[in-house]
Amino acid sequence: MIESRVGSMTREVKLNELTELLETATYPLSVETARAEFDDVQLVYADGSESLAALLARVNDEQFDSPDEAQSSIYSTIPVEGVGEPGQSEGEG
Repeated sequence: MIESRVGSMTREVKLNELTELLETATYPLSVETARAEFDDVQLVYADGSESLAALLARVNDEQFDSPDEAQSSIYSTIPVEGVGEPGQSEGEG
């Protein structure tokens, strides 16, 4: 889903769609480049949302060598409350 935001476009991406999004990038990918490339992405959690650029700012890595590595690093920065209760589907709400 795309929502309009003061003259710019924001892409809303659920957690279960993150892999597909990350696969659109070229690797190796620096975290700085990822922040710029995905600055319009709002990651939708079970209990709210957060910009992907803000999440990437908290990542300890400087570079991702693959979409799997990027996803793993991003998931490690997501607040526990964001993924919902055990057994709940990611990003659905």
